[in-house]
Amino acid sequence: MNNNTTGRGRVKTFIGCLLAATFFWLMNVLNKDNYSIKLNYPLVIDYDNASFVAVQPLPKRVSVNVSGDGWSLLQKSWFNFNADPVVYKVLNPSKDSFINTTTLTDQITELFPLLKVNYVIADTFELNFERKVRKIIPIRIDSLDIHMQKGYMISSIINVSPSLISIDGPASVLSTYPDTLHISIATPKIQNDYDETLPLDFKMSPLVEISHKEVSVSFEVARYLNQSDN
Repeated sequence: MNNNTTGRGRVKTFIGCLLAATFFWLMNVLNKDNYSIKLNYPLVIDYDNASFVAVQPLPKRVSVNVSGDGWSLLQKSWFNFNADPVVYKVLNPSKDSFINTTTLTDQITELFPLLKVNYVIADTFELNFERKVRKIIPIRIDSLDIHMQKGYMISSIINVSPSLISIDGPASVLSTYPDTLHISIATPKIQNDYDETLPLDFKMSPLVEISHKEVSVSFEVARYLNQSDN
């Protein structure tokens, strides 16, 4: 029993000494300077999105190479989960085609007062904006393509609501949309009054905003009068 107790005591002493040595070694390491590490931060590009459209994906993250003492680097690397994004403001979207790395570095430096920012790396430094414009497109129903039941006809005007839609986006994309959008009614052999909601059938670019994605179409239907009905 005495030998077992003595053995366990030696093991505990050894573990205690090992932990103490590890602790003091870690303290000594973390107090040293001139360590470098790469940190990742979310990046937000701030621009006048009411007047301009980014026609290519904007960078969403920025990598920062920083130097400093171990404690400061440990704090930034391990306790950085809810870090505020780096906000880069584009003052002139029509002319600014690249992120100014000097300006970006200065902004990031303010976030690391105890560290030295060596350089930054983003997903891309290229920017491409176009001015946002609006295009008005009339909606027309192809009446010659409406399939009526034999002996029936359209007896009123064809109501379309809305009769105009607006599309906002870059001019280079809006130029691919038609000046007039024609809608076909696929319902066969119509013999009753028609009142349906129809989707607008064209490809939507993620760069545009459309006022409506469907329209309501309605009209009245009547039967032809035969001579035998008089």
